[in-house]
Amino acid sequence: MSDRIQVTKKDGVADVKLVRTDKMNALDDAMFEALLSTTEELAKDRSVRCVVLSGEGRAFCAGLDMGNFGKMAEGNKEGSSPGGRQGLAPRTHGIANRAQQAVWGWRELPVPVIAAVHGVAFGGGFQVMLGADMRVVHPDTKLSIMEIKWGLVPDMAGTAIMGNLCRDDRLRELTYTGRIFSGAEAQDYGFATEVSDTPYERAMEIATQIAGKNPDAIRANKEIFNNLPDMTDTEALLQESVFQDKLIGSKNQIEAVMAELQRRPAEFTDS
Repeated sequence: MSDRIQVTKKDGVADVKLVRTDKMNALDDAMFEALLSTTEELAKDRSVRCVVLSGEGRAFCAGLDMGNFGKMAEGNKEGSSPGGRQGLAPRTHGIANRAQQAVWGWRELPVPVIAAVHGVAFGGGFQVMLGADMRVVHPDTKLSIMEIKWGLVPDMAGTAIMGNLCRDDRLRELTYTGRIFSGAEAQDYGFATEVSDTPYERAMEIATQIAGKNPDAIRANKEIFNNLPDMTDTEALLQESVFQDKLIGSKNQIEAVMAELQRRPAEFTDS
């Protein structure tokens, strides 16, 4: 898709790789643009049923490119936001700004996203990881909410996601100190769904399982979970009923039942 991200698709799974390997997949303006365009294109493709997001080379993502911090040290505010924006408060992508959308875009995708994480995931790279529905992390991966090291706060949608994953006091400790922690610790803290010595292979295994399920139900499940934080219990109960009404008796739901009864692989349509 670009010299920053490569996408291959097979059997309903989109294999998305950050490929700026010489810089440990650090986030420069071209990488931000690639993240945005990738999520936009994947959202349009009905054949995609699950996404695996990983980093090629030695790391998942080392965070914001060091050149941006050099600009900040010189008093250049353009270094504080990709593309040289003077302010971050204006919303440019729905509820998000451009930098936030590089993470939030994975949340908004109508299909599940699984991050396979190895090497390092620092700062902005850690937040990109958080955009996934699930995160499979190598136990020796080094992770950090590193923004405090540069005198900053997490600002790529991380604060909107982390509080739902990690205990409040632990989250504060990690954010206030910028301490580097391991993939094994990340699982204990709630950031890693599971740890694996082969995170990419494990993520692809899970993605293949998901891609073999009713794609209409998978998309409905993701929308349900995305909507829940803003809903009352009354609204949440109604939501699941509305989605279920749409699924019962539909072509793909009937195929799921028939395939199960006949003990054969299902043949779903992507309409």
